[in-house]
Amino acid sequence: MCVKRGALTVAILRHGSGHTPGLRKRNEYCGVSGFISRHDVNHLLYFSLRALQHRGQESAGIAVYDGQKIVLHRGMGLVHQVFSKLILDSLKGTVGIGHVRYSTTGGSVEENAQPLHIYNLQHEIAIAHNGEIVNVSEIKSFLGKIGAAFTTKSDSEVIARLLSFHITRHGIVEGIKRTVRDLRGSFSLALLIDNRLFAVRDPLGIRPLAVGEIDGGFGIASESVAFHSIGGEFIRDVMPGEILELTPDGLITHHIFERKYKAHCMFEYVYFARADSIINGKCVYDVRRRIGQILAREHPADADFVVPVPDSGRAHALGYAEGSGIPYAEGLMKNRYVERTFILPSQETRVKEINLKLSPVKSVVDGKRIVLIDDSIVRGNTMRKIVRMLKQAGAREVHVRVGSPPIIAPCYLGIDMKTRDQFIANGKNIEEIAKAIEADSLGYISIDGLVEAIGIPKEHLCLGCLTARYPVPIDGEKIRFQSDLEDF
Repeated sequence: MCVKRGALTVAILRHGSGHTPGLRKRNEYCGVSGFISRHDVNHLLYFSLRALQHRGQESAGIAVYDGQKIVLHRGMGLVHQVFSKLILDSLKGTVGIGHVRYSTTGGSVEENAQPLHIYNLQHEIAIAHNGEIVNVSEIKSFLGKIGAAFTTKSDSEVIARLLSFHITRHGIVEGIKRTVRDLRGSFSLALLIDNRLFAVRDPLGIRPLAVGEIDGGFGIASESVAFHSIGGEFIRDVMPGEILELTPDGLITHHIFERKYKAHCMFEYVYFARADSIINGKCVYDVRRRIGQILAREHPADADFVVPVPDSGRAHALGYAEGSGIPYAEGLMKNRYVERTFILPSQETRVKEINLKLSPVKSVVDGKRIVLIDDSIVRGNTMRKIVRMLKQAGAREVHVRVGSPPIIAPCYLGIDMKTRDQFIANGKNIEEIAKAIEADSLGYISIDGLVEAIGIPKEHLCLGCLTARYPVPIDGEKIRFQSDLEDF
C-alpha cells in the first residue's frame, strides 16, 4: 500500500516480503556494539567485538567520530587480525560503533563488511546491523527510483539509504521512526549519526540487543557478555521496538513501537548466544541446562556416560546428566583454535573441519554406551561424522539427544538455514534420521519442552524454523496464529 509521508508518498509494500523462498541472503547472523564516553572508545569497541566473535568470524569493523568526521576501518578476518595496535590507535573518538559478521555463500567479501558509512547533505551516518530485512526488494526499488545508488549487496545498506532519505526530510529522530515503520524483518541496529549514538531493536525483538554502563558513559552490544569483557555492567535489554539514544550522561528513549506479541529467536537460547549471556531477562546457560533436564525426562536412555558435543552441547549435557542420573564425561576434546563449524561458509568445509576440531577420548568411550548431546541438528552430516568418530574409538552404542526440536523450515530472519532440502529432518521420521546419522537411537526435545525451558510464552517466541509459521509475512509461507495462507 502507499504510506503518506507528508508531501511525499512512499510506495513500500506493507504486507509483501519481497523475499523469494530459498534465496540465499547476504547478511546473516552478526554482532554489533556501540559506546559513548568522556574517554576514547576504540579499545572498548575492540574488546567488546572480541567478546562477540562467536557471532561472526568473516569480517570486523569499527567506526568512530573523531570530533570532525566519522573515521572507519574494516576488513576480512577475526577482530584481532583486522585491527593492529597501530590501526586501533588511529581510531580516536569518544563515540563509535563496531560490527562482526558472518554471511552466506556469495556475500563473504570486504565490500559487505560493516559498519557501513554513507553521507547525505546534512549528516554522516554509520550503521551496524544484526538481522535480515524481508521487504528489502520493495525498499530498494523505491530508493532506486528516487536516485539512490548502492555499492554493496547487503540489506544493511538498504537500511542506511532509507534512513538517510527519511533523516534528510524529517530530522534524525523522526527519520529513525519512519525507517523502523518501513522495515519488515529482524534488525538490531547501532547507529552513529555524526556524534550521536542510537540503538534500535525491531518491534518483535527477534534479535537481541543489550545496554550497559561503563566508566564515563554507556554502551550497547548484541549480548551482555560484551560489557563484562570491558569491566562494564549490563543494565537491561533494549526493548523491542525501542529507539534509544545513548549519551555520556544517560539514556534517552525517543519512542517504543508496541506489538501485542514478540518473536524472540529460540535459536539464540539453543545455540548462537554465548552461554553466559542474559537475553530477554533469561540466562542462556540456565535455559540450556533446563533443556537437558527436560530432554532426559522426554527421552531417557540406558547408557554409561553423557557426553557433550563441545562447546555448544555442554550445558545441555550437564542438564541431561542431572535429569537422568547418568554420569557426565568429556568424551570429545575440542581444538580451541578452530572456528564454529555451523557458520563456516560451505558444508564441505564444515565436514573437513570436524576431524581438526574434535577428537575422542578413547579411555572414556571405548566399550561404553554413550548418550551424545548436541544443541541441534540441521544438515546431519556433522553429527554422522561425530557418531562415526565415537564408534571408531570403541563406543558400543551412541544414543543421540538433541536440545532443539527438528528443524524443518527455512529461517528468513537471520540464520543461514535457507532451503528445505538441506534439513535432514525434512521428510524423514525419527527412525530414518537416526539411521542417516548412524545413531543407535535419537531423541529431540519437544517444542513444548523447549518453550518450558526458555521460560517465555510460546506466542512471544519465533519458532518458524520448527513450525514453518513465521512472525512476519513471507511470500509463500504461513504466518503464525493463522491456519491457512489464504487468511492473509
